[in-house]
Amino acid sequence: MEVILNETIPSLGFIGDVVKVKEGYARNYLLPKGLALEASKRNKKELEHHKRQAEIKRSTLLKEAQAYMVTLNAVTVSLAKVAGEEGKLYGSVTASDVADALAQQGVTIDRKLLVIATPIKTLGEHYVTVKLHPDVTAKIKVEVNPAAE
Repeated sequence: MEVILNETIPSLGFIGDVVKVKEGYARNYLLPKGLALEASKRNKKELEHHKRQAEIKRSTLLKEAQAYMVTLNAVTVSLAKVAGEEGKLYGSVTASDVADALAQQGVTIDRKLLVIATPIKTLGEHYVTVKLHPDVTAKIKVEVNPAAE
């Protein structure tokens, strides 16, 4: 019997896969638990429709992320932090600091999307990566200046 998986089952396949299983396994386990549905012509057509819709949505999100990447690459953030005589900060610049500075410039971005590879603990220019999409990343220039005491 052919079924369409509604959930990923490690021994069978991933969501949306059409797999052949024994009739008893399908009728007694997969179908009653809602893990799969019978692979009729109607259900197969519906699955193809959902796959097309998901692909359209995925490509739209990718285009939006690429457009936002261009905007973010042009952004420079200036932060004033207290530093010692050798230019070392008493703390470090966090993703929250960068997100707050971006918000003051009118750019809203979730701090969880900001990736700081190495902690920013010195004055000067640094770059912070923004993960907008699995395939799209942007770089924001962060200038850390000494704060007036």
